[in-house]
Amino acid sequence: MALRRELRLRRSRDFQRIRQQGKSVASRLLVLAWAPTESDQVRVGFVVSRRIFKLATQRNRLKRLLSEAIRPCLPRLRGADLVLIPRREALEADLQTLKAELQVLLRRARLLQANEASGRQRPAGSVHKGR
Repeated sequence: MALRRELRLRRSRDFQRIRQQGKSVASRLLVLAWAPTESDQVRVGFVVSRRIFKLATQRNRLKRLLSEAIRPCLPRLRGADLVLIPRREALEADLQTLKAELQVLLRRARLLQANEASGRQRPAGSVHKGR
């Protein structure tokens, strides 16, 4: 099931803003780029390169998997636009692997609370400034 329309990035200028003004972290399977926003709304976009994934079925499958992988994290995210970019190795990964990898990236980016059981809340809109 796809993400609701209001949770998706769709405009080219939004993707460009994240690319130019945002920050990113990468892993073996994914690249996560993000930029803070004024609102508490979280929007997610997917960039699945035709250069890397030749078949539309491969690209669409990855978008569906990434959409399902991010869904459980959405309630714990605030005020950011995210772009997920799969790498070639992501094609062989299953949903559980992508979920785990995505959570690691969200924690590294300090967009997701590291210790959910502690009950501590991160201030809305706080973002890691980079190295």
